[in-house]
Amino acid sequence: MLLLGGKNHDTLYLNLIDNLGEVHLNLKDYNTAKNYFEKGIVAATKLNSSSYLASLKSNLGVCFEKKKNYAEALKLQQESLGLYTVLEDAEGLSRVNENIGSIYEDLEKFTTALHYFKKSLHHHTGEFDARLANILNNLGDVNRKTGVLDQGLYYTNKSLTVAKAIRNKKEEASAYKDLAENYQLLEDLDKAYANLNRFLEVDKENRKLENSNQARALQVIYATKEKETQIQALLQNSKVDNAQKTLLVGLILVFLIFMILWYVYLQKKRKNSQKEALLKQQLLKVKLDKIQSDELSLQTEVRLKNTSLSRYSLHLSQKNKMLSNLSHTLKNCLDRSNVDLKRKLMGLIKEIDFNLSQEDEWDEFMILFKEIHPEYIQKINKLVTGSLSPSELRLSILLRLNLSSKEIASILRLTPDSVRVSRYRLRKKLPIDSKQELSAFLHSF
Repeated sequence: MLLLGGKNHDTLYLNLIDNLGEVHLNLKDYNTAKNYFEKGIVAATKLNSSSYLASLKSNLGVCFEKKKNYAEALKLQQESLGLYTVLEDAEGLSRVNENIGSIYEDLEKFTTALHYFKKSLHHHTGEFDARLANILNNLGDVNRKTGVLDQGLYYTNKSLTVAKAIRNKKEEASAYKDLAENYQLLEDLDKAYANLNRFLEVDKENRKLENSNQARALQVIYATKEKETQIQALLQNSKVDNAQKTLLVGLILVFLIFMILWYVYLQKKRKNSQKEALLKQQLLKVKLDKIQSDELSLQTEVRLKNTSLSRYSLHLSQKNKMLSNLSHTLKNCLDRSNVDLKRKLMGLIKEIDFNLSQEDEWDEFMILFKEIHPEYIQKINKLVTGSLSPSELRLSILLRLNLSSKEIASILRLTPDSVRVSRYRLRKKLPIDSKQELSAFLHSF
């Protein structure tokens, strides 16, 4: 697995992996979430990113907890705890201690769970937020399960206060539910019923936000209210024994738990779908930025090659002009009477004329031109009436490079008048408007 490259891109990649894993974790797709977290751990280890490594190991530990592999879950959470301790990350320590407490609560080791939940509360750095409400709720839950009902009430009421302050209806509903259970254990059924009824009211407000689940929510609420009526009748008439009361309360709790879980599932699914879409957009933007950078580099390379081609054309022009002038000068020297001088000069003139007639440099020029404009020759051949002669093709190429008639005459060893005639003949073979410049037309394809 290769990362995107660059510190910012690597961080974005790790953040994507961690968030995608959390999305599937919230959707209870533990195997997919596990794969994401394991992949992220490998990447974070290569990058030596302790903060992401701590987060990913903690999340992977939650996966194993949900799959009831508590030994592996504890191992990963302890490793994450060690990393957060070195980083001195208080919020990370709070989160991991809460996760460890949750594992021990599942194992019914409530004393140990209570110890870690208290440590989580100690490390919590925020003021009033959802995490604080959840930690307090866990403390109340463990105290209730160990029979310390007064402490259970204390922490759950604090959780309710925080939830109301931050207007978190989910945590508020959870607190009312736990208070109902606590008062039920205290056999204060009036308060149990009052809190249970308040839970239903708050949860009903939450469920109104989920239009797609409205019908099912109404069915659950209707069924729950029927059970409430039965409980109220039992409390008023005192005609049902304790076993029946317990059974009915259990049924109410089953409905309540189902309602909470269903609401949480839909809420998280909607939010995480939006988050996943946003993350994919960010990843796409990174890819588009890279494509634009590659395009810019390619344009720069083409400009450099065009410059080289123009310089090469100028070199050909200057070389031919110099050799022509030299040949002309040497021919003038032939008028002298010295026979040996004439013979030597004649040999030199022939050598210069031979070099002028060589095609090697032109061939090299054509190779360079085709690299920069690979489709030009094919396109112009399709446009012309009849066919282009080699000299007409050369003229069109030099015009395509914005060379002047004087420069073209030097390169092709023609007079300026001959170049004008050649331009006229070339123009006649092309489908060009009479008002359009020939050079501009050749630049259009």
